[in-house]
Amino acid sequence: MSDDLALTALAASSFSLPELREGQLAGMTALVERRDVLAVMPTGYGKSATYQVAALYLHNKTGRPAVVVSPLIALQEDQLDGLAEHLGEGAGVAINSSRSDAEVEAAWQAVESGQAAFLFLAPEQLSKRETVERIANLDITMFVVDEAHCVSSWGHDFRPDYLELGHVREHLGNPPVIALTATASPPVRDEIVKRLGMTEPVVLVRGFDRPNISLDVVRHQEDKGKRKAVMEQVVALAKAEGLGLLYAATRKATEKYAAKLTEHGLRAEAYHAGRADSDRESIHERFLDDQLDVVVATTAFGMGIDKPNVRFVVHADIPESLDSYYQEIGRAGRDGEPATAILHYRAEDLGLRKFFATHSPDAEALTAVLKVIKNAGAPVPKTALVELTGFPARRVTALVNQLEEAGAVTTGKRGTRLSSKAKLTTLVDRAVELAEARQRVDQSRLTMMRAYAETDACRRQFLLGYFGEDLPEPCGNCDACAEIHDDAGSGSAGHLTSTAENLFPLQSTVIHKEWGPGLVMRHEDDVMTVLFEQEGYKTLSRAAVVEHELLKPA
Repeated sequence: MSDDLALTALAASSFSLPELREGQLAGMTALVERRDVLAVMPTGYGKSATYQVAALYLHNKTGRPAVVVSPLIALQEDQLDGLAEHLGEGAGVAINSSRSDAEVEAAWQAVESGQAAFLFLAPEQLSKRETVERIANLDITMFVVDEAHCVSSWGHDFRPDYLELGHVREHLGNPPVIALTATASPPVRDEIVKRLGMTEPVVLVRGFDRPNISLDVVRHQEDKGKRKAVMEQVVALAKAEGLGLLYAATRKATEKYAAKLTEHGLRAEAYHAGRADSDRESIHERFLDDQLDVVVATTAFGMGIDKPNVRFVVHADIPESLDSYYQEIGRAGRDGEPATAILHYRAEDLGLRKFFATHSPDAEALTAVLKVIKNAGAPVPKTALVELTGFPARRVTALVNQLEEAGAVTTGKRGTRLSSKAKLTTLVDRAVELAEARQRVDQSRLTMMRAYAETDACRRQFLLGYFGEDLPEPCGNCDACAEIHDDAGSGSAGHLTSTAENLFPLQSTVIHKEWGPGLVMRHEDDVMTVLFEQEGYKTLSRAAVVEHELLKPA
């Protein structure tokens, strides 16, 4: 029996999946053939099944387990419950901070004896040398990275612990890796591939369009009026439609909205990173059990949640990027029934987001790390860098990452060492230059978020275009579509804009004299959007591009 047939049969018999979705079987087959896979699919599409069926198939043949890196204990527990339901207790085990020493040892015994097919870990567990050594002895079948956008500093939920995963994989002998994420724009995808050391991965991008979610933007002039409108709308939606989420930019705002919603008779809770772990876990569970009407949250809430009956997602403030926005509104309507996504927008709020998005590169700190590495004359372990610089571990990880990106250092099994003979000042300048380029990209993503809020064209076409997908016709399920009029250009300008689209079709690579290589992301009316590697997203006049030859095909 071929691998494809065997995998299809196993999916049906062990996981109750009589029919596989487009992309699932391709991912399974690639993993069985020891190829790397990047799966960009919405939650509920079946990303987990892609690795679970392949891992079980390989475990049945070899007795060896798969390692699954998942950022939240709640997500690990959900996956373990699902595996227990399909395969019986003990098919998967977890090693995390909620387990006792005895439970952790029992988990190790289960994978080492060949009894358990899946070992779940949080990324911080892999910063322990003894954990990595013990996994290395398991000769694992695959390395699964869930919520993989966390590995990208361009991603909307970047976590420094994830930066080490490429080195961990290398230490394990480079087993096949599958990176899973519900949303990743082209630059985030590229960085995931690079950070995890993937080799010619099978890239599966599926199901970005969620046509059942209506997309609306409400524009405001002043803050007080905006807050009043948000309150009235959420109360009305919760009473008419059912359960929903309200996202706000600050912890203080979540607390205020939750208190007011409670006064209106709704079961509402504020959720943010400043609350105790026990509180957050309780809110999470009550939300999943339909015991809350509204969760008012910062971006800290919602990762990996697959709850089918969320009827609305309202944003009281503009998010920092369309990556974040897409991920957050994607929590609505997973049952396929109509759902609503509404963004309340005030241009002045962009100032707050610009403040959040600004992370100035620190030349002094970069120099301090480089000096320690240079003076050691040998690879320096991360623990020693923390001790000798006095910086927190996460800061050291971020600084080493910046230096590594600039080609100044490399990190291996024994630690970090210099990889260039250039002067330290030259290396620091290069790292700062790259960090500043990243800043420009971040600011450009905020500009794209603003453009989404201010466009008069179909919002779904705009949103999908940002992720590199073309929607040929306006969606008919957004506020802009309700007001769209056909005012197509005429005359020479119209001719030039159509020429631009013919010369530079979507997803084609181009070169700009000043900004370098780029990728065509979107054509709308008389403008086109191009994503440049060093500058981020730029909006250009299509007529000017043709008339002045601003771009050349790469």
